Amino acid sequence: MSASRLRPSPELQHPLPEPLIELVAQRFRVLGEPMRIRLLDRLRDGDATVSELQEALGASQQNVSKHLGILHAAGMVTRTKHGTHARYSISDPTVFDLCEQVCGGVRRRVAELEAILQAPDEVA
Repeated sequence: MSASRLRPSPELQHPLPEPLIELVAQRFRVLGEPMRIRLLDRLRDGDATVSELQEALGASQQNVSKHLGILHAAGMVTRTKHGTHARYSISDPTVFDLCEQVCGGVRRRVAELEAILQAPDEVA
């Protein structure tokens, strides 16, 4: 990852305005639930109904519907009615940029920990 991707966006004022801090925190809260990450990851492959998501993730219909409702309210997914069913799809693909950043950080941290665990013991 280039250093330019780590720099804050030039249009952001610092310190961040309080309303923006609240919006960012809300977005992280929405993404802080593993089932929502699973749903977004599955929807990355294309739109799906609640039933299709339920089957793919091995979750209950109520659980899938609840989390899709939260993702929909947050503007991360969109819902399109098709007869008696609704199909869900990603409405904000930037959510994957954030996921990639977090996954990259986790990978680096795991590699660092593995290196520590595999290092020969130093004799004092």
